[in-house]
Amino acid sequence: MDIDLSGRTAFVSGSTQGIGRAIAAGLARAGATTVVNGRSDGSVAGALDALRAELPDADVRGVAADVATAEGAEAVRAQVPDVDILINNLGIFGARPVLEVDDDEWRHYFEVNVLSGVRLARLYLPGMTGRGWGRVQFIASDSAVVIPEEMVHYGVSKTALLAVSRGYAKAVAGTGVTVNTVLAGPTHTGGVEDFVAEMVGDGLPWDEAQRRFMAEHRPNSLLRRLIEPEEIAGMVVYLSSPHASATTGGAIRADGGYVDAILP
Repeated sequence: MDIDLSGRTAFVSGSTQGIGRAIAAGLARAGATTVVNGRSDGSVAGALDALRAELPDADVRGVAADVATAEGAEAVRAQVPDVDILINNLGIFGARPVLEVDDDEWRHYFEVNVLSGVRLARLYLPGMTGRGWGRVQFIASDSAVVIPEEMVHYGVSKTALLAVSRGYAKAVAGTGVTVNTVLAGPTHTGGVEDFVAEMVGDGLPWDEAQRRFMAEHRPNSLLRRLIEPEEIAGMVVYLSSPHASATTGGAIRADGGYVDAILP
């Protein structure tokens, strides 16, 4: 399938590493002018250097701003007034017994994992609908459906994204703009490596730690391994393309078969 995003501008929140950077690379490889985002100038510069080395012909740019705040979201729009493809990837996660999660931590997860995408979609959707074309995606998780006991607060924030994306899709119905959520399964990133070590014990060789983590904590996976970020990016790039024009309001699974249901 030939995916050509030439002439489109894409913004990926939280894209200096992990899934976000893989998505940025995938969109840039498909021809989109791609804007990378992180909280610091240093992290953005490092990601841009890596992407330019990997894709010397790509048009990649950067904006340092904390989009978990209203001020940060406005700063992004000031530097990037129009976006055709918005990927709300920014998210945090961590294990904590649910009865120990206090109000401040609940609010923090909601601000970062939910409101960052809500704000950016609210800022950019009017321009998309006015032009008659656009793609918005929220990167959620299998945890939105299969709430993990060790991080209920994270799962709840991802569940909220399913409702947010469905609601936005209804708000832009018939305009040529699509809004979807991608349910990413357990994915191999630096942060997840730390999380795996926390869950199964530090010091194990990576292959053994991953095997134990999947068997003991993510036994529903049909892949029986962590997903690589590029595998999530492939789905996102497709949904960003004209080929996905009939897919909107959906929760699209790239979860390695983790969610044990026919529908999310």
